[in-house]
Amino acid sequence: VEFSYPPLKHGEGHDSHSLPEEWKYLPFLALPDGAHNYQEDTIFFHLPPRCGDRTTVYGVSCYRQIEAKALKVRQADITRETVQKSVCVLSQLPLYGLLQAKLQLITHAYFEEKDFSQISILKELYDHMNSSLGSTLLEGSQVYLGLSPRDLVLHFRHKVLILFKLILLEKKVLFYISPVNRLVGALMTVLSLFPGMIEHGLTDCSQYRPRKSISEDAGSQENTPRLDDSLSVSAAATSHRNLGMGEEGRKMAGNHSVEGQKANVPFSQSEMTCNGSQSSNGTVQRLKVPSRASPASSESDWETLDPSILEESNLKGREHENTASEQAENLPSKGPSSESFPITVQPQANTGHAVLVPGLVSGLEEDQYGMPLAIFTKGYLCLPYMALQQHHLLSDVAVRGFVAGATNILFRQQKHLSDAIVEIEDAHVQIHDPELRKILNPTTADLRFADYLVKHVTENRDDVFLDGTGWEGGDEWIRAQFSAYLHALLAAVLQPDNEKTLSDFGTAFVAAWKNTHNFRIWNSNKHPALAEINSSHPFQGQYSVSDVKLRLSHSVQNSERGKKIGNVMVSTSRSVVQTGKAVGQSVGGALTSAKSAMSSWISTFTQSTQSLGD
Repeated sequence: VEFSYPPLKHGEGHDSHSLPEEWKYLPFLALPDGAHNYQEDTIFFHLPPRCGDRTTVYGVSCYRQIEAKALKVRQADITRETVQKSVCVLSQLPLYGLLQAKLQLITHAYFEEKDFSQISILKELYDHMNSSLGSTLLEGSQVYLGLSPRDLVLHFRHKVLILFKLILLEKKVLFYISPVNRLVGALMTVLSLFPGMIEHGLTDCSQYRPRKSISEDAGSQENTPRLDDSLSVSAAATSHRNLGMGEEGRKMAGNHSVEGQKANVPFSQSEMTCNGSQSSNGTVQRLKVPSRASPASSESDWETLDPSILEESNLKGREHENTASEQAENLPSKGPSSESFPITVQPQANTGHAVLVPGLVSGLEEDQYGMPLAIFTKGYLCLPYMALQQHHLLSDVAVRGFVAGATNILFRQQKHLSDAIVEIEDAHVQIHDPELRKILNPTTADLRFADYLVKHVTENRDDVFLDGTGWEGGDEWIRAQFSAYLHALLAAVLQPDNEKTLSDFGTAFVAAWKNTHNFRIWNSNKHPALAEINSSHPFQGQYSVSDVKLRLSHSVQNSERGKKIGNVMVSTSRSVVQTGKAVGQSVGGALTSAKSAMSSWISTFTQSTQSLGD
């Protein structure tokens, strides 16, 4: 770390190279693996809280590289042809796109100075962000800035619903693509489809221990300041060769440094501990990760709560408050004081503004429907970008699952560490377990729902005025559709004799979902508002010819045989063009005729399938 404002560690200077133990991966997250292949990039990442009673720290980093000869002031440590740095913001608010927009401008200006000692612009950024950004921004659509469900549906089409259900089942899902901005954009956009998830559902999503053991003598460590403001930043620059982490095998060309900004505010009194308390022997209990993340308690903690607790909760309604307090050791904390958070969230379909209350069991700020679902709690991690140095988390006993993004091919190659790999470039969702594939196989009603989304988005794709608005086919419209879908699923689960209704969502899927932590937490509380929701699939109905077409289309797109046929057709077309050019127009014409015959055969096959349905 070359520079941080305010300092990352209490009692040290702005130019200190040392890092808090919990944030030891910060340099590798802010300046990603393979960054030298790109002129610039943007990274979203999550850091664990430095205090047990605090929440996820949201990181946004803007990376750039510049030729050393272009610098006006060339410092002694610049010994190579290019200089690579990142300016990074650490925040207590998940305002990814908004932070990115401001940060990109400042990073550009900082590099335009061509003198990296000019750090005043970074201090100004810190002051500007703290004065202009606050928790009230979580109420509006700005929290979704830069996250486009329209682009996601255009790219993944019907598979968007499979991604949605994969996360509902709390599976180990790995997203893969380079560069990082495409990776984190797609991953966070999928999460934005879950009502309230971005705003309030990620506060407990990065509770993990760094690989190396934390010092037992916590009292010898510096006291960490409390994070009392909603957002603050500090600028930090990291130089990898100063980190003493050569054993991690990170070797990159150029002078690597990361400038980052951190979410710490003016420090509190040094005698205060992170949690405001000390252990019986007087040592500070700052570095202890909450018990839910410890390997010793993981087997009992994150599998589920005591079933009897949930049953009592259902029977006695609000009486489960006492039970929740008894289980405080095993439950996520509420995070930042509720006074600092807004009491409204972005309105979803037909719901208007929803009043938020702290969930007694989930620990999250919930609306009247119990949203957001407590998916990213109890050791289920959300890591939009994972550095290679964090690889051990995929097999950590305290991590029950994850939604993570990676650009390093080593992650993709080790398939046994994940349930599904999402290759964003090809829009390919690779699910390893045949049983899980069967569970996630879309029902007829699901296919209709996905087709409805795809049609509305593709029909409006050329209208620039629809992009990112609340009209049909726009970003807000798509989020409202997924919100309505999830509300209908929750309402259906509560109905008696609901087998027929639930079969539209997938009987096997619903059975698997009922065994997840997020469902049990949700089901342990009462949600009377769901009584007003239609408890049937939005696209239920009789089977028709169009459903046969949908099913056939989906099968061709997703089965191995269908892909092979598609690939053969593409390669045949290529051969036709190349051969036509090489041999002459007459042969090319003959081959074109052959291609037309092939196309007409496929059309005939499709029509026969339709008549079969009739």
